[in-house]
Amino acid sequence: MLKFWIAAAWVGCWFVTPAMFADASAADSKPLPPPNILWLTSEDNGPQLGCYGDEYADTPNLDKLATRSLRYNKCWSNAPVCAPARTTLISGMYATSLGGEHMRSGVQMPSDFQYYPAVLRKAGYFCTNNSKTDYNFATPAAIKTWHECDGKAHFRHREREDQPFFSVFNFTISHESKIRNKHTLVHDPDKAPVPAYQPNVHTVRRDWAQYYDRLTEMDAMCGKILRQLEEDGLTDSTIVFYYGDHGSGMPRSKRWPYNSGLHVPFLLHVPEKYKHLAPADYKSGETTDRMVSFVDMGPTAISLAGAELPDMMQGVPFAGPLNGDSKQYLFGYRGRMDERVDMVRSCTDGRYVYIRHFHPERIYFAYIDYMFQTPTTKVWQQMFDAGELNEIQAKVWKVKPLEELFDLQADPDEVNNLVSDPAHANQLNSMRGALRDWMKSTTDLGVVPEAEMHRLAGKQPPVQWAQSSGLDWNHLVDMAWNTTTSWNDLDDEKLQELQTLCSSSSSVDRYWGVRGLTLAILSPHQKLDADKLAVALKTLDPIASKDESPIVRAAASEGLLVAGNNSQRTQAKQNLVMLADVDNEGHFVAMTALNLIDNHRQTIDWNVRPLLKNLPTKGSDPPVRADKYVLSLLQYLLAK
Repeated sequence: MLKFWIAAAWVGCWFVTPAMFADASAADSKPLPPPNILWLTSEDNGPQLGCYGDEYADTPNLDKLATRSLRYNKCWSNAPVCAPARTTLISGMYATSLGGEHMRSGVQMPSDFQYYPAVLRKAGYFCTNNSKTDYNFATPAAIKTWHECDGKAHFRHREREDQPFFSVFNFTISHESKIRNKHTLVHDPDKAPVPAYQPNVHTVRRDWAQYYDRLTEMDAMCGKILRQLEEDGLTDSTIVFYYGDHGSGMPRSKRWPYNSGLHVPFLLHVPEKYKHLAPADYKSGETTDRMVSFVDMGPTAISLAGAELPDMMQGVPFAGPLNGDSKQYLFGYRGRMDERVDMVRSCTDGRYVYIRHFHPERIYFAYIDYMFQTPTTKVWQQMFDAGELNEIQAKVWKVKPLEELFDLQADPDEVNNLVSDPAHANQLNSMRGALRDWMKSTTDLGVVPEAEMHRLAGKQPPVQWAQSSGLDWNHLVDMAWNTTTSWNDLDDEKLQELQTLCSSSSSVDRYWGVRGLTLAILSPHQKLDADKLAVALKTLDPIASKDESPIVRAAASEGLLVAGNNSQRTQAKQNLVMLADVDNEGHFVAMTALNLIDNHRQTIDWNVRPLLKNLPTKGSDPPVRADKYVLSLLQYLLAK
């Protein structure tokens, strides 16, 4: 591989930048060695840096790096939370294609899968990770691809000084947990910028001030590593990436695939002698509108190293010999967030952001134990309960629209939904189509409920099961989109389509048929007439009690729980309590059942505590990384 890179470098110099080639050869008759590659990453922060024009920020080291780097105006993390974002990074694939878009999902991967550090190692690189992994995989195979992967990992530990290195330094000081612990403020909270969707009160301003303090500390850590690089005489031979791992840890940034949750800072520095590997628009201290995302990072590192890109990787390199075409759209995704089941997809063209909700009936801010430890979240809910919020601020405590469209140029806080604006109809249709097509082309496993995916895949890696299942992914994606439109309207034709799906031999078809009927029942946008409601309940009734798929039974029980007669409601309650027992159908089904119970217990005045207090929380075969969420839900339900 090293010979391949040297050859590629010479060819690249000859055909791409002959002037640079001449300069390099005049200074040194030896061919250029492969470049070192350094990744500086910071947790839970968006582009709140001085070099991105944020006047409240104090980030001198990164601002200095920006003066000799290319600054990307639009880089998305694909997922707005750590584990699925890092799953995307390490694999070079969208986490949705792996079934790993859920927070801490522990999916199996093919035994021969090539993670990008393994590709770099084969190319002769010394690969270190200091030190976070947080991959959504059931085995440590991805972790084992590093030469070193711990808090002491460092490029200084390579066996030979002339060995190229790929090193990651991950700084946790800016993590969500660090904006709510004890700290003496440096930034003035009264000057903190508060987005329009949050209440502008002292508690919120204080959290933002502490967040900015943590970014200053993170900036100093980046500066330390850059100084070490200089001390070792490696600055001129090292390509440097700096990026955040998703949006800020503040609520409605982290966990949500808005621009506020996905837009991260990204600086790319390429030393002069490696400029032939830089993007075509590279200029030190300048910016670029080329859009990139996390799925592209690993493939770009492989390209810079002169290695070959594995066939399974979906990312497009944006530098090096394998540099690909610019993207028209970037894509984002939200699956289950800790204990809360959800499915959201989004895309951006750089100016507009389109969001599609596949669970519009569930409020944005359903209780998540970890998120509700942040003071901002608590005071935000308290003010909502007290009726002290305006319409924009209160939105997150209500059910969702099916679609959202925002103009970042006019509305950077993403609060003015343009879906119903005729002037943006063409934009809406274009982005709606782009997102739908992307879900099809990438085999988005989110259209199969997490519990059902594991049930159907068995011991197979979900990505392999999806490819060998014989399922028509065009049909599945279209079905997920079409059935959920019943949230807005259920006409006679749609009702017939949903009934047909409910009688399908495919459990996935039946699931989405049931979801469509239930959304029509729950929707605040319509009131089903007696005939349609009767048809819906008659269709759901036998499915809730007899379907072979536990997740389909749970979904059918929701409609009966809300709108059924006394007998149907009693049966639905019994179904959900039974499914909430991890010893019956496992953790993923139990989480879904407990979510449904919580969503409706207050509306129907259902005292669930006596029924749930003795339920088990561990089960006989708990899932990897997701084994604590049933306990978390039960504790919440029993405390309320």
